[in-house]
Amino acid sequence: MNLEEFEHQTRDVIEQTLNQLHTATLLIAQLENQISETGRTVQSLSQLIEAFVAQQKDSDDHSPPSIP
Repeated sequence: MNLEEFEHQTRDVIEQTLNQLHTATLLIAQLENQISETGRTVQSLSQLIEAFVAQQKDSDDHSPPSIP
């Protein structure tokens, strides 16, 4: 292998590595967005459950006692 071939192979490997790092960076950004969206969805679901539980509790508090 001469110097020119060595330089060419080195450039190719560096280019591939940079492409892989770029791809990883993009995937991380997508993952961060997905995690944020999932967090918002869980928060929304939690609020919905809390509202439902409160509604059921209010409904139970205002209903006549059941006869055994």
